[in-house]
Amino acid sequence: MGPPTDPVASDDAPPARTGVVVIGGGIIGSSAAFFLARQGIPVVLCEKGVIGGEQSSRNWGWCRKMGRDPRELPLIIESLRLWREMNEMVGAETGFRTTGILYLCDTDAEIARREAWLEHARQYQLDTRMISSDEVAALMPGASRPYKAGLFTPSDGRAEPQKAAPAIAAAARKLGASVLTNCAVRGVETEGSRVTAALTEKGRIVCDAVILAGGAWSRLFCGNLGLRLPQLKVRSSVMRTAPLEGPPETAASSADFAFRKRLDGGYTISKLSSGVAEIVPDSFRFFGDFLPVFRLERRSFRLRLGRRFIEEWQTPRRWNPAETSPFESVRTLDPEPVTSFNDEALGALKKRFPAFAGARVVQQWAGMIDVTPDVVPVISPVDSVSGFVIATGFSGHGFGIGPAAGRLAAQLATGESPIVDPTPFRFSRFTDGSRPRPDASI
Repeated sequence: MGPPTDPVASDDAPPARTGVVVIGGGIIGSSAAFFLARQGIPVVLCEKGVIGGEQSSRNWGWCRKMGRDPRELPLIIESLRLWREMNEMVGAETGFRTTGILYLCDTDAEIARREAWLEHARQYQLDTRMISSDEVAALMPGASRPYKAGLFTPSDGRAEPQKAAPAIAAAARKLGASVLTNCAVRGVETEGSRVTAALTEKGRIVCDAVILAGGAWSRLFCGNLGLRLPQLKVRSSVMRTAPLEGPPETAASSADFAFRKRLDGGYTISKLSSGVAEIVPDSFRFFGDFLPVFRLERRSFRLRLGRRFIEEWQTPRRWNPAETSPFESVRTLDPEPVTSFNDEALGALKKRFPAFAGARVVQQWAGMIDVTPDVVPVISPVDSVSGFVIATGFSGHGFGIGPAAGRLAAQLATGESPIVDPTPFRFSRFTDGSRPRPDASI
C-alpha cells in the first residue's frame, strides 16, 4: 500500500451546475481547484479515489528548479514562489521547507554534465552553482570519502507529498469549491465541439470548462474522447525510514541514491535509475513517439514484461459514460515496489554516509509516473474540444511544479492571462510537425 495521506472531507453529491470541473485530485488538480476557488469561480474537484492517493503522494517530495528541462524553468520559478507562501495561503501544513538540493558528483563526466546544464540556469539568474569538494563536505558532513564537486541550489526545497495535495484541496473546499472523492468522471458531454457538462458516476454537472489532471489515467480518458495523447507509465519505487538523527538536512542525489529529510524526522530514499517501464499495448502504439527518449534514457529505467500487459490489454479503451468506467474498477493505482532497487539505494547510502547505518525502514511503495515523449508536460487547451484543458504528463517532475501548473491550467480554462508562456506545453506539439524531443542536457 502507498503511504497514508491526510484525509479530506468530501461533499455528498455534485452540484447541478458549476463553472469548471477538475478531474483528478493530485497536486495539479487540487492546485487548479484552489486557484479557481480563490478567484470566486465555481469549481468542482472530482477524484475517483482519495485526494493525493496516487503519484502525488508517492514521489520524493523534491521541489526543485535545478536540473529541469529549460522549457519548464519559467514555470518552476513561479511554483517555488508559490510553495514558499503555500502554508500561509492554505492555512495548513504542506511540509514545504527551503533546504537546498545538491547533485553529488564523483566523476569528471558528471561534473561536465552538470556544468552544461548551468548554461540554462544563468539566463534565468538562478542561484544554482557548482561547489567544490570542501563545500560539499560542509553541506554533507560525515561522508566516508569526499566527492569531487556538486551542483547546488540553495533556494530549492522539499514538501510532504502525503500532506500537500490534501491541504490544498481542503483549502479549496473552504473557499467554496465542491470536493468529491470516490467520484469518477466517466466522460465529457459536448455540443458543437464545446464542453457542456462532465458526466460523473454520481451525476451530470453542467459546466463551462473541464480540466483533466488525471495523471497516469489521462491517456485512457482522452482516448475515449477520440484524442490521441502519447503517454506511457513508469513505475518508480521509494522507501521511508523511521526518524533518524545525524544525516544531512539538505536533500541530495548521486548515481546510486537520492534522499531527503521528512517532516517527521525520517528520510525518503530512492535512486534515479529505479524506474521500470512496463511493456503494455500502448508501448507499441506509441513506439515511434517514445523511441528518442528511450535511446537517450535507456540506462535510467528497466523494461519489464509482466501481468500489467494483460491488465491493460483487458481494460476497455472505449466505454459509454452512462455505464461503469475503468476508473471505478481501479480506484487507486497501487503497484508493487521493486524492493531490490530500494535496498540497493539504502545500501549505497549507508556506505557513503555512515550516519544512515541505523536507518530502520518502515515502509516501501511504488507509484506510476505519467511520461510524455519529450519528458515535458501537457498543460493546454484542446483545439478540437473548446473548454477542455489537459494538464498531465509531468514525467516525474510534477510535485514541485504542481502549484504553478495547476494555476496555469486554471488560467487556460477561464481565459485569464497565463503566468508563463504556455507554448512549450501545448497539446498540438504532437501533431503539428514539431517532433518533440527530450533535452539531452538534463
